[in-house]
Amino acid sequence: MRAACRGLDSTVFFRPERERGLAAEERDSIAKTICCACPVIEACRRHALTVREPYGVWGGLTAAERKELLLELKKGAVSWETLRQP
Repeated sequence: MRAACRGLDSTVFFRPERERGLAAEERDSIAKTICCACPVIEACRRHALTVREPYGVWGGLTAAERKELLLELKKGAVSWETLRQP
């Protein structure tokens, strides 16, 4: 209910299938800017990592960033506590 993305067009957070390069980077950047001001960023990020959301920007992280972070969590290189920081 308090999410900064509530009511926004989901295309801000989810790329069209064939979008690449600068257009994709710009879309991700806009989404991340919205996420940074979100009061529920931590809960969103934790949800996306827990259920392994495969697409979109969630909790200020792209799918690729979440995948990398999950690998780091698995290796013990980072902890769930470090995820509290946007």
